[in-house]
This record gives sequence, C-alpha cells and structure tokens, in this order.
Amino acid sequence: MVFLFIAFAACEQKKGEAVQPIVVETPVRPAGQKDVIRLTAPKIDTVRVGFIGLGMRGPGAVARFTHIPGTQIKALCDIRQDCVENAQNILREAGLPEATAYYGDENSWKQLCDRDDIDLVYVATDWRHHAEMGIYAMEHGKHVAIEVPAAMTLEEIWALINTSEKTRKHCMQLENCVYDFFELTTLNMAQRGVFGEILHVEGAYIHNLEDYWSSYWNNWRMDYNRNNRGDVYATHGIGPACQLLDIHRGDRMKTLVSMDTKAVNGPAYIRKTTGEEVKDFQNGDQTTTVIRTENGKTMLIQHNVMTPRPYSRMYQLVGTDGYASKYPVEEYCLRPEQVDTNMVLNHENLNAHGAMPEEAKVAMMNAYKHPIHQELEETAKKVGGHGGMDYIMDYRLVYCLRNGLPLDMDVYDLAEWCCMAELTRLSIENNSAPVAVPDFTRGGWNKVSKYQHAFVK
Repeated sequence: MVFLFIAFAACEQKKGEAVQPIVVETPVRPAGQKDVIRLTAPKIDTVRVGFIGLGMRGPGAVARFTHIPGTQIKALCDIRQDCVENAQNILREAGLPEATAYYGDENSWKQLCDRDDIDLVYVATDWRHHAEMGIYAMEHGKHVAIEVPAAMTLEEIWALINTSEKTRKHCMQLENCVYDFFELTTLNMAQRGVFGEILHVEGAYIHNLEDYWSSYWNNWRMDYNRNNRGDVYATHGIGPACQLLDIHRGDRMKTLVSMDTKAVNGPAYIRKTTGEEVKDFQNGDQTTTVIRTENGKTMLIQHNVMTPRPYSRMYQLVGTDGYASKYPVEEYCLRPEQVDTNMVLNHENLNAHGAMPEEAKVAMMNAYKHPIHQELEETAKKVGGHGGMDYIMDYRLVYCLRNGLPLDMDVYDLAEWCCMAELTRLSIENNSAPVAVPDFTRGGWNKVSKYQHAFVK
C-alpha cells in the first residue's frame, strides 16, 4: 500500500508544482473503539509488576522498583536463566520476596502475561519484540510500559494503538529523557510563557556506541542498523521536543524530510571484529530529519551512533522571546523584559544575543523547577538511573496508576516518537522526498490544549 501511494505522488508531480508528500495509509478506527486521549483506569492500590527482559536495562528497572512505594514485583522473565537469577539477587538484597521466574523458552514471557496477579507488564527486551509483547500484555488485561523504541514499523504502531483503544489499557513508552532536570525545567518555563511563542526545537541521539556494540545480546543492535535505514532511535531527542510544541495537545507533526550520509563506520566495525566485508550495510553514519507541524513550527532531529562525537541529545528551543540549549552547555538567552527581576540578580546585564550569566541561570532554574522535581529530585538522585530521571519516570508511572490518572505519556506519544523509523526510511529511499506524518489520534490531536502532566501532589 505504501508504494502505491509513492507511485501516485510521483506520477502526479508536474514541473513547477510544489512537491507532493508521500502519503501512507491511516487505517479507519475499528468499529466500537474510541480514542484513549487522557485515558483513566481504575485506581490500583498496589501495582503488581512483571518484568520481561533482564539484560541491559531490565535489572536497573527492577532495582528502581524496590524503592517505589505501592508496588510488588511478582514475576521476572528472560530467556537466560542467569539474568533472571541476577534480578532475583536484587530483590533479596532489598529484603523483598523472590518473584516467580520464567526463562529458557522464547515464549515463556507469555506465561507471565497470562497471570491474573499482575497489573503492569514492563518490557525491556530487544526492539524486535517490544510491540508483540505489548499487544499480548494488553490483550490479557495488563497495562504495559515498553522500553524505547516501543515499535519499529507503522504496522506495529497501529496495532499498539488499536489494542490500547480496544482494551482501554495504558500503553506507555519508557522515554526517560522527558524527565531530565534541564528538560523538565525548560518545559515548565515554556508552559509559563517565558520564551514567548516557540517556533523551532531540536533533538538528537548522538552517542558513539563503538565501545558498547558487543554488550548487546546476540549482536542485535548492530544487526538492526545493518539491515535497516533511517532514524531507528529517535525517541530520546524527539520526545522532549514534541512536549515543547504541544504535539497531540494542539499541534501535530505534519511533514518530514530526511537524509543520511553513506555508511562507513558500521561496516568498518564489522570488518575489524569479524573479518566480514559488508557491502550492503543499510544505515548511514548520520541521519538528519526536518519536520514541519500543522501550526507552522519546525523540528530538527538527528541520529548518529557511529562516529566519534561527545554524547548529545541536542535539545534546543527557539522562541520569539528566548532560547534554551542543553548541549554542549546548559544555557538560556532571554529578552530582559521576560525575566522576573525579583528572582534574578544583575538582570541589567541580560541581553537578547548572549547567554544568561551562570548566577542568573541558576536562579531561573530554581524559580521554575518543575513540581515533579520539587517532589522527587532528592530521592531520584539517590536511587539513580541516568542521574535520576529513570526513577522519576517509573515513579510517575506508578503514581498515575495508583491514583487512576492519565499517564504523562500515552500511546499516541509512543506512535509519534516511534514513527520516525519507518517514515525517515521512506523519505531517504525516495531521494529525500517529503513524507506526510499520519494523524495517529485520528482527529483528536487538538482535543486537549497544551501539554500537561497528571496531577502532581
């Protein structure tokens, strides 16, 4: 179906006319279903959790949940017995009961989902299994939280959306970067109008994985880049950017254009470590994508896990009255009249073409600290997980489930942030043609105005 649309767009193009975007099908919502925008579910006094995938990220999640009140860890699952046993040791060291163990069979995770004493299934496996496990868990009456990216194709994305709508179960992507201290503070400032109207945002995943490729079980992550082209890991950069632009809360991504460099370092790594000469390595070393929204805003998203560069998620905000940037240094630039002189000393030194002095920046960040951080920052830094943002992510998920509140991120956020994998591939493979981004809410993208977290006590 996708390629039929591509052919149609190409044959309709005439000289002098605007380039028409590639359009992919948006399936009709199944009869009897309705959207899950601001979905609430019955309160769960004690959230009983089962973990699937205990390799790289799973054990950290198990450890964090031992610090979250109102939870019970009921089941642990991984194909490798030693990984399950390592997670059991985390429970023992925390003074908690052992969980039921599942291992040794590629389908043993289904037994975990079939249990009637689990409320939440937490999926931290390789990317290829995320969507399948999420769908099965919801179909068996569980809320589901899925590591990033939660889906790799549009088919998987629509299946997750339809299953969440059908079952009325939460389906959240475990995007931790939206809870980073700088990102959440800046979001709070943006929501309170400090930067004026936000016009442009940037995000990325720039992380040289040369020293980490061998850590991925069965080499699955390098294999994925070998066999797939496009921005296959966009969520860390695009998630915070979408929140700044109120995507699905009054705006939506409309069109994207993507391009990549040739593949150099991926094939070189394989040659160096295995001796194999790879001639058809798919993913370029650098992928760059530009997105335009319905309301005329723009986004720049990058992906690079191949070349020597300092780690960066870029994270930039360009507003009519101010600017924010996290990398390489955290900084703000504001019009002097946007600054509350009661909170910032030496405000007379501010200008609209230079970064705020460090003293002023610290005062601003303290004044606009997000309520979530005010409540959780001290504990989060002690528990850890990427500096504490992982703990905040897990705590907020449990808090919302226990209080019957909408989650901070829903299945439509999951869809928007994951669709980059397939849509950027379509653009790149068609000479960087524009691609229309489907409306994953199917008409509900402006039912809610402004991004909002669920109630923060």
